[in-house]
Formats: sequence, structure tokens, C-alpha cells
Amino acid sequence: MKAKNGFETILDRIAQNGVEETADEWMEAIEEDYGRVPLIFQRMRKRPDVLISHLLYKNSVVKTSKLEAKYVELICLAVSAALKCNHCIEYHMQAALRMGATKDEVMEAILVAGLTAQSSVLADAYRTYDDKINECMTCGDEIVNIPDKEDESGTQSSPDCMINPR
Repeated sequence: MKAKNGFETILDRIAQNGVEETADEWMEAIEEDYGRVPLIFQRMRKRPDVLISHLLYKNSVVKTSKLEAKYVELICLAVSAALKCNHCIEYHMQAALRMGATKDEVMEAILVAGLTAQSSVLADAYRTYDDKINECMTCGDEIVNIPDKEDESGTQSSPDCMINPR
């Protein structure tokens, strides 16, 4: 008979204890490890099957990671910052500190998130500009005569739509 891996052992324990008891145990463990239980887990607790499946996925990613737990939490912090999830930032910042991150490492993760988020905004806007600057929003046809800048008198001319020329 083949020895069970950790995942199979966890599944056996869930089957043996049931989802309600397992959810309660896992919530207690999260609070003990991180000092509090995130709101999303609290809400998921009302549907223990959802909570357990979410935590199984989360734990399988984290526990099989080649990265140290501190770096996983710093990445989570950076993503949370980029997504502008204040509660997530707070949670993952505290978790990173509990995993041994320094204040400087936390700040660095936030700075990298800001840099990446800003680059993403610019890249998306520039791509949209390149794709749509010559397209009429109303009819979808090409717009012609779009000035690159104001004329010397300081007035702007309106571009012409192929269907609706001036």
C-alpha cells in the first residue's frame, strides 16, 4: 500500500471530522497563526464547503511553493497594494512581518507594487490610444485630420469622421 501524502491525509481528516468541525478548526488555526481571521474567510465560514475548498487551494499553492513564506506574503502584499485592497494590504503586511519580513522589505514590496501598477496603467492607456485614437466612437469609422497639437493661434480644430465630415 502506498503511503499517503499530506494532501491525502488532510482530505481523510475532513472526511472523518466533517466540514463544520474542520472549518472551525481551521479558523482557530488561522487566528492563532496570524492574529486574526480575514473577513473573506469569516464570510466563507457560513458555507464551510466553500471555505475548505478555498483554503485547500490556497494552502496547496503556498505549501508547495519554492519561495519562503516571508516572500510569499511580500508578494501577496504587493498584489494587494496594486489591487488597492486596503484590508488585504493590512493583513498581508502583518503576515509578512510575522514571517520575518523587515519594515524595509515591506516598504520595498509596496514601492514595487506602485511601480508595477503605474506601469500597467500607462501601458493600458497607451495601447488604447494606439488602437483607438483614429476610430470614431460613434460609428467606428476612421477619423481623419486629427491635429497633433494646437495650431499657432491656440485654437483646436475638430477632427473629421469619414461618415460625418465637417
